Amino acid sequence: PPPLAQLSQVLRLERNRRADVMFPLQRLARHLAPGVDTASFHLFQPELAALQRAEALFRADRSHVIDYVSSAVRMDHAPASALPEVCFIGRSNVGKSSLIRALFSLSPEVEVRVSKTPGHTKKMNFFKVGKYFTLVDMPGYGYRAPRDFVEMVEAYLQERDNLRRTFLLVDGMVGLQKTDHIAVEMLEEFGIPYVMVLTKIDRASRGLLLKNVLEVQEFVKEKTQGCFPQLFLVSSLEFSGVHLLRCFIAHVTGNLSAVEAS
Repeated sequence: PPPLAQLSQVLRLERNRRADVMFPLQRLARHLAPGVDTASFHLFQPELAALQRAEALFRADRSHVIDYVSSAVRMDHAPASALPEVCFIGRSNVGKSSLIRALFSLSPEVEVRVSKTPGHTKKMNFFKVGKYFTLVDMPGYGYRAPRDFVEMVEAYLQERDNLRRTFLLVDGMVGLQKTDHIAVEMLEEFGIPYVMVLTKIDRASRGLLLKNVLEVQEFVKEKTQGCFPQLFLVSSLEFSGVHLLRCFIAHVTGNLSAVEAS
């Protein structure tokens, strides 16, 4: 796996660089104007032990198999599972499959296809993480979305009883778009708990990223009820925020103790 995919390698970095990789949102908060409310920037702040426990869940071995299970275009094709489940949705070019590949980078045998062409994912792809949880890569919406995207996704969100959290990915370079608002309305209407993840943060200038973070943060605060108040910032290329996101997934799927998750 790439060096920074491993927490042990990140811990060897110089302090500021280490903070950039592990807690990019908190690091970014230092550049905000005095008086800006940053309480929601620190809601999920796990200790090192929890980050390490989460990393272990994403590292396959003989007794802990992580693998692609199957794909489905309709709910009656989806694999039955009693495991806690999380799903990732977002615009077709938001970097969803790249982020999932970064999450699974400690287990390179797990095949997560990433295409240079937006809209490559046309089906719901299910990945089983041992006996702990299932991760679902949903088709992208907007540009080149599958023709039956709405029927597929709405059915999944409404019928999947073991769904614990939906991760809504938003491009960190452009912020919320019209199609993202439609996705938010759908999640709010169905009462689905979700969290927003800003991707591609390595490609945005600090000023632009700050602007988009504050705008999305304000939107979450004023316009949503089911969204977790803290944003998650990630770079699939530099692994910024990936370790924290692994830990949050472990938390919402019930695989961290209350002490570790606090």
